[in-house]
Amino acid sequence: MTDSYEDILNLPRPVSGRHPRMPKEDRAAQFAPFSALSGYEDAIREAAKQAEESARNEYGTRPLSDNDDKI
Repeated sequence: MTDSYEDILNLPRPVSGRHPRMPKEDRAAQFAPFSALSGYEDAIREAAKQAEESARNEYGTRPLSDNDDKI
């Protein structure tokens, strides 16, 4: 480490007299995943479904054979 931080390295953690500590549950909620784009997953799923239906209408459907995975 550099010498510029030597004076603060071993100091105790600062404690605010004005703000109480946040409970762990509330703190954890700040970092929980969330859906930034609400409805995006549904839109993607719907687009995939429409593309699949379009491909079926254009090319027809046939049962998969055991050899299809070897192509």
